[in-house]
Amino acid sequence: MIDMEPRCRIILDNDWAGDPDGLIGLAHHALSPANEIIAVTSSLTNPMFGPPEGMAKGGSDLAEDLLRVLKLPELATVHAGSDAPFTGQRRDTAAARAIIDAVRTGAVGEVPLILVCAGPLANVADALLLEPEIAASFTLAWVGGSAADEDEYNYYTDPAAARFVLENQRLAVWQFPVETYRQVVISVAELDYSLKAAGAGGAWLWERFNSLEVPDFVKFGPLWCLGDSAPLVVTGLDDITCRFEETGGSPSGRTYTSVDSRLIIADFFARLQLHSQAG
Repeated sequence: MIDMEPRCRIILDNDWAGDPDGLIGLAHHALSPANEIIAVTSSLTNPMFGPPEGMAKGGSDLAEDLLRVLKLPELATVHAGSDAPFTGQRRDTAAARAIIDAVRTGAVGEVPLILVCAGPLANVADALLLEPEIAASFTLAWVGGSAADEDEYNYYTDPAAARFVLENQRLAVWQFPVETYRQVVISVAELDYSLKAAGAGGAWLWERFNSLEVPDFVKFGPLWCLGDSAPLVVTGLDDITCRFEETGGSPSGRTYTSVDSRLIIADFFARLQLHSQAG
């Protein structure tokens, strides 16, 4: 394997107890040598996944378990946030404090610091409310929102947090809206086959998909969106085959309009296979 220097430091935040595609994204980031994970935090989930109490902690437990299965114990401390949406009141949660500490220690040198949030923005909002000055020290890569004002899961799980974060004039935001992250799609058959063939980590991930509990009105089809992996094009991979629009302002932001789904999915399964073969 060709040696790679880390191209960015990353903080990962997600609702790990929600759709298992977030755990796919966690595994992909963790197995990507082109980035360096410096913190992992867990947020609230949408009530469609059950009563909110304990879900942020449950998500952190799932993320820690996955990292242990992948034999990456140095990463397996995941900090949980609040189970309640953002209210504009200060909340000194473990997740918010972990983000603040990671920004302060990680925003050094020439390697950029990216906070990848592929869920609701509650933990990011809590951190920015506690320590507003950190906003200028990292870039937020967010999976969420809609270019067409469509109801979108990550935004509407905590709209107050989304508004607070996205209105921050000191924060650079690289957004992957629903119209873009839905491009990262895989057939359930390929997901089944590829995960089962990828060792203990793949088997663990497949069990999360098989055991997912959702309301009766949610019907599964032949495809599954792996949209939480979209930011890999700006962390572990490269966005050379993607398209984005500059959103202007200072600092400059981006809205990604297309991502290379084949590149993301193929790289993930290759890395998972190589990792399982390495033992």
